[in-house]
Amino acid sequence: MGVAIRTAGEGDRELIVRLLDDAFQDDPVSGWVFPDTADRRAKHPALMAAFTGIVLAAGRIDVTEDGSACALWLPVPADEGHGDGDAGDDEGPAQVREAVDPDNERIEEIGRLTAAVHPAGRAHEYLWMIGVAPGRQGEGLGTALIEAVLDRCDREGVPAYLEASNARSRALYERLGFEPAGPALHLPDGPAMWPMWREPRPHLPA
Repeated sequence: MGVAIRTAGEGDRELIVRLLDDAFQDDPVSGWVFPDTADRRAKHPALMAAFTGIVLAAGRIDVTEDGSACALWLPVPADEGHGDGDAGDDEGPAQVREAVDPDNERIEEIGRLTAAVHPAGRAHEYLWMIGVAPGRQGEGLGTALIEAVLDRCDREGVPAYLEASNARSRALYERLGFEPAGPALHLPDGPAMWPMWREPRPHLPA
């Protein structure tokens, strides 16, 4: 049975934020940004809300019909990299930090670190985040969301890029054709992230 997927709109904002918050509460990178558990529970939703707002405005969010999984994609032009704001906006990470938690330097730092390793020079689709409800992980929902966009990338000859935030997701992305795009990004006193790139595969007409 296929997974029903639709494009999220403004009316889905709260659903997407709640889904991302639940999915990433125990993620190593979220734990690095908010080391204190109580602080993370209090402020993490605002960070997910900031990301959701950026992608609703400048990209595309796909969500399963049952609201159990979502994927946030940004199109990146050939002449731009990406920051945690609009693509290529150097003030983006600082703006996100100011909106979420001005005293937390790591919110801005992770934006600048990921922007620094983001490939430039070729237009591509950037999978910023993908979240699956904790009780629904392992059902293939994330794979279905990603493959829907990768099929389009293959038809249009467009590469895709992401940063894997844990070993499990990295293995999934490798199965979908992503390969390392340079060395791992080691967050200061924290976990690693793995930049990954996927070249479009030849598309065979039906």
